[in-house]
Amino acid sequence: MINREGNQRKIMSKCQECDADMSIPQDAVEGEIVTCPECGSSFELSKGTNGFQLKPAQTVGEDWGQ
Repeated sequence: MINREGNQRKIMSKCQECDADMSIPQDAVEGEIVTCPECGSSFELSKGTNGFQLKPAQTVGEDWGQ
């Protein structure tokens, strides 16, 4: 779904965690990380057949050498 806000077009998507609306910039690139404005979940953009798909972003935890 494409939304028009001024001259900036954005692609709308739904958060996989809380179902909130997320806007993806029209100039987004594969591998970019987007964050849900409602719950703060992070997703990586990957190319799909109909534009971008959201997949959970990999988080790197700290290694304390234990």
